[in-house]
Amino acid sequence: MIKKIIVSACLLISFVSFAQQGTASPYSFFGIGDVRFKGTLENRSMAGVSVEQDSIHLNIENPSSYASLGQTTFTVGGTFASSVLKTTEKSEKAQRSTFDYLAVGIPMGKFGAAFGLIPVSSVGYKIQNDNTGTEGATSTQLQGKGGVNRVFFGLGYKIKKNWTIGADAQYNFGKITTTSVELVTGVQNATAETNASELSGVGFNIGTMYQTKIDKKLTLFTSLNYTFASNLTANNTRVISVDGDADPYEGAPHEDKLKIPNKVTFGAGIGQPRKWLVGTTFAFQGNGQLANYYNAADNISYEKYQKYAVGGYYIPNYASFTSYLSRITYRAGLKYEKLGLIVNNESINDVGMSLGAGIPLGNGSFSNVNVGIEFGKRGTTSAALVQENYFNFSLSFSFNDRWFVKSKFN
Repeated sequence: MIKKIIVSACLLISFVSFAQQGTASPYSFFGIGDVRFKGTLENRSMAGVSVEQDSIHLNIENPSSYASLGQTTFTVGGTFASSVLKTTEKSEKAQRSTFDYLAVGIPMGKFGAAFGLIPVSSVGYKIQNDNTGTEGATSTQLQGKGGVNRVFFGLGYKIKKNWTIGADAQYNFGKITTTSVELVTGVQNATAETNASELSGVGFNIGTMYQTKIDKKLTLFTSLNYTFASNLTANNTRVISVDGDADPYEGAPHEDKLKIPNKVTFGAGIGQPRKWLVGTTFAFQGNGQLANYYNAADNISYEKYQKYAVGGYYIPNYASFTSYLSRITYRAGLKYEKLGLIVNNESINDVGMSLGAGIPLGNGSFSNVNVGIEFGKRGTTSAALVQENYFNFSLSFSFNDRWFVKSKFN
């Protein structure tokens, strides 16, 4: 198992570039940036549907799932993302590679535990308004980087064979740095303002999963998850400088409180375990109070987040010894999200489709490599806004092994 973890980590490091930002979206200017984590790749390939009590895959979004693990599970994932950003007048391409998550789940009888690291959000934008051709006109350039990460630890408990509950605790931390440069045509020196915000806070999450037989073959799966509202403490600093001035102005540090609203996620599905499943997920989140002093604007407001998704998987024959392709898990899903952001009176929405496959690693092994693609559209060209047409290719490794088992032979 340790060798598998080392190999997968090396492969992932070669796949992703940590030097690049996790997003190229201009919408990451707002709040704490783009929300990055939307489930492990197994779930993302089904548009986020995760209702089955899976014994070999880790479901990080609902901590009650940890109690269903049959073996110790290590999972790590990354994404290569390509997008076209366009307005009514022009378009630009952007690419980036990102680390998505790393987690370990450990079964302990009726209990199960998990811990890991997740990049929650990313800031990575460059916005330029060039008016240098007009005497006396002001040109601006905005740039941001950084984001919020999370470490978590959770426990799940199996009340009955078909019913689990769980909870996890989270520590969120990160830093966002933004720079605004202003130049007046005809004036020699430009003015630059740099803001840095160090963020930290704790959060809590609870969940439950229940499944029951409908008949001899069909099973009904349900999942309910609730994330409590939490605060992020933002310790902010500001530096204003002028080209050629060796003595920049440093503003007094100050502290803000950002509110992450509560969120409820419900999912249900029907299927035949280890054969097929079709399910749906609904998620609702309250209004956030995420505007810091450097990204608040009159044309920006926040609304309730909503998500609607349908997805599932199909395995031709998971126990086949003669056909490798029959043991592959094929996944697909569709989603619609209202991201909770309103710009120029336009709600920013995300519509997408995902496809994926879980490829077993050898005969008799529960470990697998997962690949997935996701494509869709976010935002709009209306109201002088930007539409993002994106294509994501993701790769993850899920390794399973038995730990803490006493050997019967010396």
